[in-house]
This record gives sequence, C-alpha cells and structure tokens, in this order.
Amino acid sequence: MNRPRIILAGGSGFLGTELRPIFESRGYDIIVLTRSEPGDTSQLRWDASSAGPWVSALEGATAVVNLVGRSVDCRKTAANKREILESRIHSVRALAEGFQRCARPPAVWVQASTAHIYGDTDEQILDESSPIGTGFAPEVGRQWERALNEADLPNVRKVILRISFVLGRYGGALAKLARLTRFFLGGTVGSGQQYISWLHIDDLAKMILRAIEQSAMRGVYVATAPEPVPNRIFMRELRRALGRPWTPPTPTPLVHLGSLLLRTDPTLATLGRRCVPTRLLAEGFTFRHPHLREALADLLHRAPSDAAPVQEALT
Repeated sequence: MNRPRIILAGGSGFLGTELRPIFESRGYDIIVLTRSEPGDTSQLRWDASSAGPWVSALEGATAVVNLVGRSVDCRKTAANKREILESRIHSVRALAEGFQRCARPPAVWVQASTAHIYGDTDEQILDESSPIGTGFAPEVGRQWERALNEADLPNVRKVILRISFVLGRYGGALAKLARLTRFFLGGTVGSGQQYISWLHIDDLAKMILRAIEQSAMRGVYVATAPEPVPNRIFMRELRRALGRPWTPPTPTPLVHLGSLLLRTDPTLATLGRRCVPTRLLAEGFTFRHPHLREALADLLHRAPSDAAPVQEALT
C-alpha cells in the first residue's frame, strides 16, 4: 500500500531538515521542494515562484507544508527586505497554482507564518485575538497570510501557524547562541526585559502533524510554547544548560556594533513579544516540552539540574 505523502516546500532549510525525519517516523513519505540541486529522488527542483514539473508531486498527496522564506537573519537593506517579502508571497502563489492544476489536490495546506506579525509589544500577552502590529515584520506576516487566504481553493483546509523562535538540535539561532555561550559570551542581551517566545522543534512537528491529521483544525494558530520568558531568563537557562557561569550583559550599543560586523539585524535580539498558544491549549494540545529548562536540556543533551519549571524564577 502507498504511504501518505507530505510535500515539504522549503524542506532543505533548517526547519525542514529537522522536521523531515520526524514526519517519516510517523509513517509519511516526504517529497521536498527545493531550489537547490536535488540530492535524491525524494527532492524536486523548483524556483519557488512559478508552477513547473514539480506540480505532479501534489497529485494525490495528503498535505503540503510550506516553510519557504528567505532568512530574516540579515541586515534589512532594501534588497534583502524585498527578497524576504517576495520569497514568501511568490511561493504561496506558485503552490496555489499547483493545487489548481491537480485533479486530486492535497486536502490540507499547512502554511508557516511568523509570530513577528505582532511587532514589539513589551510585556503585553499576545495570542490569535491580538491585533497585527506595525512595521516591516508585521507587514510581511500580513501579506504572507493574505496570499494564502486569497488562494481560491474551496476544498482545501488551510492552517496558518504563526511560528515563534524554534529551538532545534542541528542548526538555527539556538546553535549560534550556544556557540557564543560556550565561549563565555552568553550574557543578557540589551535590557534583558524583551520577551522570547520559543518553541521546541518536537512540538512544532507535533503541531504540524495535528494540523494534517485533525480535520477540525483550520485557520490561524500561534505556534509557541506556553511559557515565554524575558531574555535575561532565557540566557540564564542557556548558560545553566551548557555549564557556564554568570556572564556580563551585552549592552544595546554593543549589540548593534556586533550586528554590523555579523551583517545581521540587531532588533532580532533586542526586541521581543510575549506570545501564548491560546487556541492550541483550548483544543487540548499537550506540549512535550512546555518548560524552557527541560527543553534546552533535551536539545543540548544534558539532564536538567532542577526539575522546577523556569516560570518559578519569575515570581
């Protein structure tokens, strides 16, 4: 018998690379749409902006999971901002055209979006009912989601995940932060009060599989762990997980200087948002890794030194 098939658009990046083996262990065949040269028959080349031969892979597939989007870990030049926006919108429109060409299109489309859609909101608690913010990142999120909502696919169930800071084992921002922390550069960043909404990769996989397998799940969901923490707590727990002592903080001017040298955006570190997964919790979703200390211990291969959740340190 044929196994159910997931089309993973943008599956050769950080998230796709970590998610794929989890989906395969659940019994799915995976076809990766990639702009890189295909490494094997499970990968198909596409330009992420137009329909092509790859459309045949959609025929009869169980679901499409779209993770395409140029990394925001860069300086926000006019050219980079244009590429960040266009990479997201064009991939959605190309997939929508692919769906429309199929006699048996996938029944489910799970679309990545961003928790940055709320902007920088200090300590305000944010969920699916919160207003979209202002600025470049919120506008990208707004147009990204609009592109999917405007796709004329009446028989396709659409699920949008506003994904927060994903903690993975083999890459992404956690790997960079862990490297700095190992070299005793893991101090509080900026004020340390900016909230980090984080999510273990295993729970992101669980959310996506739930979106595929449960027909009642549709619309927008905040994809984050239930306990966001300020930057000062996050960095403290990272130091604890890696066995490093207290480290002097990095003032905001030094963050900006370092970002210039590393050609990245300092606001990724100095701004934040306090998101909670209200819809998922209301629908009975259970997190494998709800607490930061345990999540970091799992990802960094160390046993937690204290079973108490990090939230207790905030009271």
